Amino acid sequence: MNLTVTLPDDIATRLAADGADLGRRALEALALDGYRTGRLTRPELRRALGYGTGAELNGFLKEHGVDESMTIEEFEQQRRTLDRLGI
Repeated sequence: MNLTVTLPDDIATRLAADGADLGRRALEALALDGYRTGRLTRPELRRALGYGTGAELNGFLKEHGVDESMTIEEFEQQRRTLDRLGI
């Protein structure tokens, strides 16, 4: 899905002053809110953000001050993945 966000030019300019990719920042904010409110699981958040590994997602969550605790279901999914990979 594509989403368009309309901002006044002066605000968009200030938000991008540090060279930030506003599209990426908007995606991260929306996905992070979905995770914090329980609408997205860790695997869904990882997929939405395009991270290839759980470690990348952990770094993102830590950077944003989010508790990294997993649900039992997420832990079991990760365990099954590691078993399948022989790790």
